[in-house]
Amino acid sequence: MTEMLFYHLQGQKLEGVLPGLLEKSLERGWTVVVQGASEERIEALDAHLWTYRDDGFLPHGTWREADAATQPVLLTVNDDNPNGATVRFLIDGAPVPADAGAYQRIVLVFNGEDEDAVAAARSLWSEARAKGFAVTYWQPDVQGRWAKKA
Repeated sequence: MTEMLFYHLQGQKLEGVLPGLLEKSLERGWTVVVQGASEERIEALDAHLWTYRDDGFLPHGTWREADAATQPVLLTVNDDNPNGATVRFLIDGAPVPADAGAYQRIVLVFNGEDEDAVAAARSLWSEARAKGFAVTYWQPDVQGRWAKKA
């Protein structure tokens, strides 16, 4: 059964949160695709993932590269799955792919300070439950750690 996780950003930026979530996915042996809504955003995340830490980087590539199919983390604006990912992150309002049920996890990261993003997440929550997905909702606690709220 596909799990759909909703990560509610509050007082946080995606650039600060996404690398840690991707690292945890890789630690679990998962292959990941991150789908954004614009090429500019994907290009910015691509640059960020190479430099966000002084002591390392996150192995990844973009859909434009010849070796996209071999990337452990693939950044894209498309809804295909060239690297055979089992986990798909959706950011900046990227739509849920038609083959969502083929993934182990779909992770929706949304801006809790954007009313439209919150409304879209609520709608997707209802749709995911209607499709029989196991849904969970995550919010940062006072220490900034993710806490399961529903």
